[in-house]
Amino acid sequence: MSAASVVEPPSVLSPAGVQADALAEVSWVLIVGASVIFVLTMALVAASFARRKPAIPTAWWVLGGGIALPVVVLSALLLYSTWRTRGLDEAPVDAPLVIAVTGHLWWWEVHYRDPVSGREIALANELRLPVGRAARLALTSADVIHSVWVPTLGGKMDLVPGRTNRLMITASRAGVQRGECAEFCGEQHSRMALHVIALPPAEFDAWLAREARPAAAPRDAAQERGRRAFLDGGCAACHPLRGVSESGIGGPDLTHVGGRLFLGAGVLRNDAGALARWIADVQQLKPGARMPSFGHLDAPTRAALADYLGQLQ
Repeated sequence: MSAASVVEPPSVLSPAGVQADALAEVSWVLIVGASVIFVLTMALVAASFARRKPAIPTAWWVLGGGIALPVVVLSALLLYSTWRTRGLDEAPVDAPLVIAVTGHLWWWEVHYRDPVSGREIALANELRLPVGRAARLALTSADVIHSVWVPTLGGKMDLVPGRTNRLMITASRAGVQRGECAEFCGEQHSRMALHVIALPPAEFDAWLAREARPAAAPRDAAQERGRRAFLDGGCAACHPLRGVSESGIGGPDLTHVGGRLFLGAGVLRNDAGALARWIADVQQLKPGARMPSFGHLDAPTRAALADYLGQLQ
């Protein structure tokens, strides 16, 4: 595992984006302010027990501590938080990177547009962003309501069928961040991770250029057997594979599946043996997923299919 693929803890207190920085700052102000008020309140309670006769009439405590102080504090917090978060959801003057994200049961479909050909590039369960460039996510759902939330990059937003919501995120440092579906959406809701990989701009451009290419050809006879198994075994009915079969409907695009960090929306890290295990035991690993287990294939065929898909990077 390379250092670049290590997933950072998904904490709102460890921001990795412009929007998350502002939200974390507001959170700290609220936490510190609430702590100060709590300590002062407890000190006043302790002082009240030490005095038998109150030095200040009770009515003044009610008016001052029960009405005036909350109005002043909450008004100040409203003005501060409005000022600090103003414009976070607006696109910058220079054109932002636009990425379409569609929620499915239980995975994420992601679309980029190739800046050279204008053709759409599809992938699944991963977002790749250039550091320092704003990205506008166009969010919708193909089935039920989902909600995307990457704590280290900013706020969350619902994905609603028939409607397109937007969310601005701007990564401020390179790294891998884990996001989740934040709206309960069924049996495998907890296994619907979205990983965000922030890359230096040059690396992002090179990655996007690679993603725009069609699927790589088999390198040997074993991989050719895997390609035939993909076409003859029913995989192509659901999974598009650019340059090989693009009629698949309902499943993730697998054109560059070998280059992804995880399989099954975060269920398995995509290392040696993971693809073969996923193909054979999908329903054991993620019960209820629409893809059936292919344990009925003989071991050499499963190995050839996994080998072929693994070299699609």
